[in-house]
Amino acid sequence: MTDLALLGMIMLVVMIGAIFIGFPISFTLLFLALTFGYFGLGEVVFSLAYFQTIGMMKESLLAAVPLFIFMGFITEQAGLMERLFVALRLLLAPIRGSLYAVVILTAAIFAMATGIVGAAVTVLGIMASPIMIKTGYDGRLAAGAITAGGTLGILIPPSVMLIVMGPVLGVSVADLYAAAFGPGIMLACLYLAYLLGRSFINPKLGPPVPAAERVVSVPNMIKEVIIGVVPLVGLIAAALGSILAGIATPTEAAGMGAFGALLLAVAYRRMSYAGLKRAVLATTATSAMVLLLAVTSNVFGAVFARMGTANWITDSMLALQFSPVVMLIVVLVLIFLLGWPFEWPAIILVFLPIFYPVMDALKVDLGTSLGIPTEMVMVWFGALVAVTLQTAFLSPPVAMSAYYLRQVVKEWSLATIYKGMFEFMILQVIGITLIVMFPAIATWFPTHLQAESRAIKTEQVDDSMNRLEAAPYEGEKEGAEAAEEEEAKDGESLEKDDLKATK
Repeated sequence: MTDLALLGMIMLVVMIGAIFIGFPISFTLLFLALTFGYFGLGEVVFSLAYFQTIGMMKESLLAAVPLFIFMGFITEQAGLMERLFVALRLLLAPIRGSLYAVVILTAAIFAMATGIVGAAVTVLGIMASPIMIKTGYDGRLAAGAITAGGTLGILIPPSVMLIVMGPVLGVSVADLYAAAFGPGIMLACLYLAYLLGRSFINPKLGPPVPAAERVVSVPNMIKEVIIGVVPLVGLIAAALGSILAGIATPTEAAGMGAFGALLLAVAYRRMSYAGLKRAVLATTATSAMVLLLAVTSNVFGAVFARMGTANWITDSMLALQFSPVVMLIVVLVLIFLLGWPFEWPAIILVFLPIFYPVMDALKVDLGTSLGIPTEMVMVWFGALVAVTLQTAFLSPPVAMSAYYLRQVVKEWSLATIYKGMFEFMILQVIGITLIVMFPAIATWFPTHLQAESRAIKTEQVDDSMNRLEAAPYEGEKEGAEAAEEEEAKDGESLEKDDLKATK
């Protein structure tokens, strides 16, 4: 290790220690990058920081971040989550553990309209906890269902985290979105199977909704389901469908989604100046946090790489001679542990670039050993990282989801919430294991979309070639016809001249 690389390692250790103490992440990254960079690189560090900032400002993909966040907050203001919850509760009321199922389904569907974990956990806690407590549901399982369901928002598109992760891994955001669907749906199914299974074995854990609180009128139930589900599904189809179909970029789709959320809020008569103001302020605060961290972490990463520390870490990890799968597990464990003290933007923007060269060097071997096409390895790895970071949201002692829920449900102690979250952490680990063992869970959908895209392009190319091949023939035919017409005119002219001469 060179002296410069050692200085970079010291900078990394100081950064982790400072954030553990409680210093703001963004300003800590910038201060340490400029201070250590000046001692190691000289005044060139300021030029480096300037160009990295300009380069980040030119990243048009990041414009989708505030738009998707705004879409999420407006959707929340419009009360779409409440309507969806009520519709599903009426539909599933007679079955055991129905409220568990309603929470998970509401969280999974609403996650496709917003990638905000805090809002989802908070709103689900406000809506579901009173009726769960009243009906006699187990507090530990109920808390686990709400927190685990709420964290689906950072995994299922349009996840803001995946937008930020795409450029870091050098893969398409549309591919990451497609790859995240399989793991997201699989985890939701694991949650449902566990909760309904426990309720079936022990009905006291999740009794059906009391008959007095059910709607027996089928037309009213159908009306509630249509009003609560169809508009939200339409919004999701317009925003996500346009990205996956290749019709719109993530930024354009985010703009359509935000506009659609505004229209729904007006249609449901939930749009007010105060609500719009709250949504705008919340969007500004959240977007500023993510984008400022993107800039400062980019500067920190550039200084860190310039010192040679990143290359030294990569070479050291590759020198361990682990098999590709074991190295993958090591990286995932490190990311999971980093998820305890750090928020996902710091992990994606600061630490993932350190691990990326290791996985990039092993992607051919990983693809061969697991049967994944080489071009899909980093997309699959991105889906694995997303699920791992979602697991970190459920891991004590930091687990932000527990604090979100504790703020709105005073009846459940923090210990009860933690115990419930631990059960779902086990399901998360099972989910990660399944994605490693069966990569097609994450790779099938993006591979299918890419194949369709190639087929469409091939068809377009074939049509173009056919037109080009036909064009010369048509030109020759037109030329021959023109020549015949010219010869006919010349013949007529000669006949007239002969007649004149004869006269």
